[in-house]
Amino acid sequence: MTTEEHLSTIDALAAQPFPEVAHADAFGGGGPEHHVRGLQVSRDFWDDDDGQARVEAEAELQARLDDLAARLTDRWGSAFVVDLGPHLSAGCEGEPVPEPLDYLSQQAVSMQVWPLPDSGRWLALAIGQADKELPLILFAAVGRASALDVNASGRS
Repeated sequence: MTTEEHLSTIDALAAQPFPEVAHADAFGGGGPEHHVRGLQVSRDFWDDDDGQARVEAEAELQARLDDLAARLTDRWGSAFVVDLGPHLSAGCEGEPVPEPLDYLSQQAVSMQVWPLPDSGRWLALAIGQADKELPLILFAAVGRASALDVNASGRS
């Protein structure tokens, strides 16, 4: 997909109402407080003995993320970075973690976040991988501002 197609997907996610019940499909999922979509998926790495294919795939996805981030920054200003480690730790300790932070923290280390003006929502981009042999995924996620305690200045 092109950057324009990814931006169209992001715009659709940002505007869609949140579903009443959790659901998942081949491209992502959602629930009462969120949407998650895989924008781009690499190949898997079962046979990547020297790690070169993973390095190349990660570089490709990072370039795509950087391109999208630049375009979103032009729209909404600078993103802030959310470290997902504390959310992963909290979930592992049995504490409740709101979606999509729970899901993303199991896939990615951090995410870039833009508060969406006048919507009570935020949009995030992240690159994640569920396990070292599985594909890398460029994610777009939309959540309620309360999941990150985003205040009026857009920082959590």
